[in-house]
Amino acid sequence: MTDENENWIKLDQFLKYQGVAATGGQAKLMIQDGEVEVNGEVETRRGRKLVEGDRVTVAGRVWQVKFNFN
Repeated sequence: MTDENENWIKLDQFLKYQGVAATGGQAKLMIQDGEVEVNGEVETRRGRKLVEGDRVTVAGRVWQVKFNFN
């Protein structure tokens, strides 16, 4: 997805893509319950736009957002 020439993905989509959440509903609940951090801060907005380099933490496990277009 692009927004002013910047690549991004929504937080709930990222959790599903990484296999952290099995469904969108599960991702939504995890986010609303304060179980997800973005760049070290609790994030409760499921539509939060993640950009390359953002770090997502759930239950002590960390993923870094990277886009590969090759």
